[in-house]
Amino acid sequence: MPTSRRQFLAGSLAAAGASLWPRRNLATASGAAAAQDAAAGKPRPLTAWDDQAKQLLSKLSLEEKVGQMTQPDQMYLKDLDDIQTYHLGSLLSGGDSDPKTGNDFQSWREMVDGFMARSVKTQPRIPILYGVDTVHGHNNVIGATIFPHNIGLGAARNADLVEKAARITADEMRATGVNWGFAPCVTVPQDIRWGRTYEGYGESPDVVKVLGEAAVRGFQGAALEDPLSVLACSKHYAGDGGTLFGTGLRSWAGKERLGLDQGDAVLSDIDFRRIHLQGYITTVAAGVRTVMPSYSSWNGVKCSASYVLLTEILKQEMGFEGFLISDYSAEKELPGTFKQQIETTINAGMDIVMVPDTYQEFIRLLLENVKEGRVPMSRIDDAVLRILRVKFAMGLMDESRSQVADPSLRKSFGSPEHRAVARQCVRESLVVLKNERAALPLKKGARLHVAGKNADDIGNQCGGWTIKWQGESGNVTTGGTTILAALRKAAGESQVTCSRDGSGAQGAAVGIAVIGETPYAEMAGDRAELSLDPEDVAVVRKLKEAGIPVVVVLVSGRPMIIDEILPDADAVVAAWLPGTEGDGVADVLFGAYKPTGKLSYTWPRAGTTSYHLGDRGYETLFPFGFGLTFG
Repeated sequence: MPTSRRQFLAGSLAAAGASLWPRRNLATASGAAAAQDAAAGKPRPLTAWDDQAKQLLSKLSLEEKVGQMTQPDQMYLKDLDDIQTYHLGSLLSGGDSDPKTGNDFQSWREMVDGFMARSVKTQPRIPILYGVDTVHGHNNVIGATIFPHNIGLGAARNADLVEKAARITADEMRATGVNWGFAPCVTVPQDIRWGRTYEGYGESPDVVKVLGEAAVRGFQGAALEDPLSVLACSKHYAGDGGTLFGTGLRSWAGKERLGLDQGDAVLSDIDFRRIHLQGYITTVAAGVRTVMPSYSSWNGVKCSASYVLLTEILKQEMGFEGFLISDYSAEKELPGTFKQQIETTINAGMDIVMVPDTYQEFIRLLLENVKEGRVPMSRIDDAVLRILRVKFAMGLMDESRSQVADPSLRKSFGSPEHRAVARQCVRESLVVLKNERAALPLKKGARLHVAGKNADDIGNQCGGWTIKWQGESGNVTTGGTTILAALRKAAGESQVTCSRDGSGAQGAAVGIAVIGETPYAEMAGDRAELSLDPEDVAVVRKLKEAGIPVVVVLVSGRPMIIDEILPDADAVVAAWLPGTEGDGVADVLFGAYKPTGKLSYTWPRAGTTSYHLGDRGYETLFPFGFGLTFG
C-alpha cells in the first residue's frame, strides 16, 4: 500500500492509462490539468472552517452530536417536533417519498421550507441538510427538466455540457429549497446486465473520472456558500459496478433471484483502484463534500463496514475532508444486531447514517454504544466536525441568511431555457450504430410511419428514477415531448402516421420503430440476458414486410442484443434513456444536427456467454467508442 497520499494519487492516476477523450473536452480532464485548476483557484479546503466548527462542537452535548449523525426519511418522521427533540442534522426524501399534499413544485417548496424553518428554531441553531436523489435532473418533482441518464451523457463525451446540466439541476433543486443532491454516480459498470448500468457514464474510468468531476463543479459551483449551489455526493463508493453475477440480491419483491446489485466485487487492490476509484480521485480533487458508500462488497467485506475503504483510503490517502452518508438502511445489511451494525459502520468511518424509519432506535443505540465504549468519543467528534464544517462552508450557519427557497427561482424551474440544454444533451448522446442505403437523415415531405411501445411514452423514454423510484410507463405528468410528438413537429403533423404494432405502414417512405426497455431502477433491473422483447422484434418485422426502409430507435438503459433485428433494419440509433426532450431525437434523425455520440459501453452480440467485460465469452458487435455520423 502507498505510504503517502501523494504516492496513492500518482499511482492511481497513472494506472488509468491513456486518455480516450476528444481534444475539445480535455480542458477539464484530471492529471496536469487538475493541478492547473488547483493553482487557478479550487474551492477552499474545508479545514478553513475548523475554528468555527470546533468552537460549536465543544458546546454540543452527546445527544446533540448524535442527532447531527442521524438522517430520517421525511415520510417516516413521526412528529415535526422530532427535528428539535432529536437535534436532527438532516432529512431526505427517498424514492417515492413525496410531500403529503402532492408531488408538484409548490408542495415540495412548502414541505422543505417548513422543515428548514423548524430546524433553525433548534438551540443551538444548526440548520438541516435536505437530500434527494438527483440522478438525471430534479427527477422526483413533476415539471422538472429531466436530462438523459448518465449512460447517454457518457456517449456525448462533453464535460462542459455535463457541468451545465448539473448547474441547471442545482438551480431547480434550490427553487424547491433542497440543498443536497445524491449525485453524481461515478460507478464504472463492467457487466451491463446490472440494472444500474444507465447510472454510469461508461465502462471506462477515463470517461467516468472526467464527467464525474464536471458534474461536481456544476452542482457545487465556484463556492458552496453561493445560494444557487447545492451539496454534491459522489456514489456509490466503491466498486458497485464491478460485482460478479450471482453474488447480488437473493430476492426482490418476494421472488428468488440471483444478480449483480449489491453483490461482491472480487478484485485485486491494483485493479480495484485502476477501475473503480478513479471517479472518486477526481471528484474529491474537485471538492465534492459528501460521499455515499455502496451496498456492495469488496472481496467479501461490505463497503459500509470497511475501515480500509472509508477511513484509510478515502479519508487518509485521498485526503477527503467532507463527510460520508450511508445508503438507505445500508447498515442493516451488516452482520449482527442493529446495535452491532451501528457500531461497525460508525467505527469504519460512516459519519451520517440514513435510517429512514428507525431513527429513534438508532439514536438510542448509538448513545448506548458510546457510553459503553464500543464507539469512541473521538469517532463521534470526527464525524460531527466533518458535518459542521460542511454546513459552515455552505453558509447555513449565517443567521442573516434565509434558509427558505428564493421565490424568484420559480420561473426557471422546468423553463424553456433549461429544456433547451436537455435537448442538446439528447442530440449529443445519440449513437448511430447502422445506417445503410442512406436511411438517415430522414427527408421531409414524405409520409413516415412510427411504431413501437416507446414512441409515445414519456415514462419509458425517461426510465427509472423519474417521478417514481422505479419509474413508470405512460405519459406521466412531468412535461416534455415524446419522440412521436417530436417527429410530428419536425415533419409536419400530416406527414406522420403511427401504430403500436407497425400495422398500416404500407405506402410510407420510411418506417420508424421506437422500441426497447420499460422503466426499472436498482434491485428490480438486473437481467440474466438482454434479448429484445418479442413485441419489439415483431414491430420491426412488420415494418419490413411493408416493403419500406426501416429505422430503429432503441430506448434502453444499456446495450441490448439486437442481432435478430439487424437484417430488417436499415438504420439503428441508440437513444438510451433521453429524458423529457424527445425533440433532441428528431433533431438528429432529420439531420438538423449531425450525430456525434460514441459508445461508452462495448455492445455485445448474440451468442455472448459472459457479459462481464474482459471475460472469455464476451462477443463484441460494436466496440467501445463506436459511432457513425452522416454528412
